[in-house]
Amino acid sequence: MNQESRPTSATTWLNRRGFLAGSAVLLGANAMAQKTTPTPKPAEKIPPPADKAQTPGPSAPTGPFVLAPLPWAENALEPHISAKTIGFHYGKHHKGYVDKLNKSVEGKKFAEMKIEDVIVETGKDPAMASIFNSAAQAWNHAFYWKCMEPKGGDEPKGKLADMLKADFGGFDGFKKEFGDAANGQFGSGWAWLIVEGGKLKVVKTGNADTPIARGAKPLLTCDVWEHAYYLDYQNKRADYVTAFLDHLVNWEFAAENLG
Repeated sequence: MNQESRPTSATTWLNRRGFLAGSAVLLGANAMAQKTTPTPKPAEKIPPPADKAQTPGPSAPTGPFVLAPLPWAENALEPHISAKTIGFHYGKHHKGYVDKLNKSVEGKKFAEMKIEDVIVETGKDPAMASIFNSAAQAWNHAFYWKCMEPKGGDEPKGKLADMLKADFGGFDGFKKEFGDAANGQFGSGWAWLIVEGGKLKVVKTGNADTPIARGAKPLLTCDVWEHAYYLDYQNKRADYVTAFLDHLVNWEFAAENLG
């Protein structure tokens, strides 16, 4: 065998030493790379567009009477009534009446009654004015929301249209009388279309008063308390009433109430 082709023990040791040194360098380099490579951050959550952001709803009242949800989104009546107005009107004012009613009937017989019966009974007794006001305002507002719808305001049809013609001379005659009542209500209150004695009538009530306290059947109402329109119309109540009649009235709901 050729002796020159066989490595000596010293040569073998040096080669091994070089291999180990090289491996150590590679391992060290890998370790440094792992230390210096930044850890990727988790992807940030992108907030939804502003027009799709969800506004927290009012907390649920505690007691026998509940705050029913709105029949449409808070911004559904824009541009005629803004989401800001609805948010305050529903989430603060309406909820406030329901909360106060629940507190005022705690431990009393009224807590076991339907809200309509509470209104009728307390409306006869001035000493019960606080309960009456809260109950009537809670009911009035729940009814008012249903009287409006997006893209409403078209003329009614069928039986209701026929009765408007018979009792007001037509739709335009009704709109004028209803608008006069709504704009003519001094201070806070409501304008109503009711049926009484088989005939349609327009009436107005002050503050919390409501036709159901006297046995009348309401078909439609417009809230003319300032909190219903002031953020959008300031002192121009007439513009709000016109928008209500021309663009918001839910005539299908009114026809259902007529039966």
